[in-house]
Amino acid sequence: MDLQGKRLKGIKPAGFLIKMFVFMMVFTTVSITATANTKLDTVYHVYLDDQYLGPISDQKITDQVVDEAVEAKQKDYKDYQLELGNELTYISEQVFRPNAADNTVVDKLKDQLTIKTEAIGLTLNNKVIAYVKDEAEAELALKKFKLLFVSEEELEQAESEENKVTSLPSLKSGESRIKDVHMEEEITFSSDLILPNEMLTADEAVKLFQKGTLEEKTHEVKQGDVLGTIADTYQLTSEQLIQLNEDLTEKSVLQIGQELNVLVTKPLLHVMVEKEAYQEDTVDYEKEFIENSEMPKGETKVTQTGKKGKTAFTYKVIEENGKQDSKEIMDENIIEKPINEMIEKGTKVIPSRGTGKFTWPASGGYVSSETGQRWGKLHKGIDIARPSNLTIKAADNGIVSSAGWNNGGYGNKIVIDHQNGYRTVYAHLDSISVSAGQKVEKGSSIGIMGATGDAHGVHLHFEMYQNGQLKNPLSYF
Repeated sequence: MDLQGKRLKGIKPAGFLIKMFVFMMVFTTVSITATANTKLDTVYHVYLDDQYLGPISDQKITDQVVDEAVEAKQKDYKDYQLELGNELTYISEQVFRPNAADNTVVDKLKDQLTIKTEAIGLTLNNKVIAYVKDEAEAELALKKFKLLFVSEEELEQAESEENKVTSLPSLKSGESRIKDVHMEEEITFSSDLILPNEMLTADEAVKLFQKGTLEEKTHEVKQGDVLGTIADTYQLTSEQLIQLNEDLTEKSVLQIGQELNVLVTKPLLHVMVEKEAYQEDTVDYEKEFIENSEMPKGETKVTQTGKKGKTAFTYKVIEENGKQDSKEIMDENIIEKPINEMIEKGTKVIPSRGTGKFTWPASGGYVSSETGQRWGKLHKGIDIARPSNLTIKAADNGIVSSAGWNNGGYGNKIVIDHQNGYRTVYAHLDSISVSAGQKVEKGSSIGIMGATGDAHGVHLHFEMYQNGQLKNPLSYF
């Protein structure tokens, strides 16, 4: 008997060969004795891997089966170099009576053989996660996965050795640039024989890297959450969500803060992108208040206008699969310091009650018309004209009862209640600088003399009342 190995995929174990050797020695002894009288024929014992299929009369029979199987498969996988994926072994034997079972062996071989092709496996943590046709396709798959998160130009710049040693131009505010792009995981390549349908293109491998695996996590119910919206968030059906939570039914009322089990996809690979970002931010100024005892309480005056400053920040930003993972300030530079706003704040308390002693409501001037009958009707106050300036003053401390336009001929008019039974009226003003409810101090400016309403020339019409009774102002000065 001869041991012949056509289409050998490996060497048989030593134990197996020893058994076959003993068998051949015994049979050869018998054969030598018989050859003198009888013609011997050759049969071939066929083994597929470690499985014995039976004897055949000619090796060409099984060789043809293999060739036909490869050829048939090749029609569907024209781009791959296909071959037998098993170890097919022949052991020849000289026999008196051939007992070949060609058809039986052929049927078994057709049923059990596999057609495979060489591929490159991308290996992560000693486990192959994808097969592609060659190393070039493997490199392309990894590159395309990176390009999901950066542009091709950015990737080329990040991987350029020149870029790492050359001084780069300064960034403008709001700009960033990529410093490094790399896979977080270490991927190695390995060669293997696989079934053709296990082969992936680079694009298919990228989708696999993205989709990854499912892992369980918890979702905390928030305001407005219902089963359907939660399921949609995690790309689950309501039925799948219920299956993940034993106490949940379609009629369950969710409570805010309740935790539900959900499934989320975890990518197989992670692209880490390091960016340098530059940002100029404004710095608010502070307001400094300085008390002024001469200024009425409640009044303020800006003595120095505030100005915002500017600070520049350089950040190191790390992104994982397109999402920011960390942001760290690498450098901080003050471009312009802020200038504080200086504000004087009045502390002088103005009494709302009058003193009963009145001051002249204008800056000098003369009385052009007194209280009394004039042109056939009562002139209720005095008219003051030709002052040294047009400022109108409060005759005594008090609270402004009204300030605004009067349709009764007074034009712009102010009424002050002195909180002691006295009330004064100021009419025909060009403008008013107080408002109703405001406390005014004796002698403080309340407006500008004018000629609004029924007035003949610029002057102040001034009236005075005590407990509602009209008084002659000239009696008080």
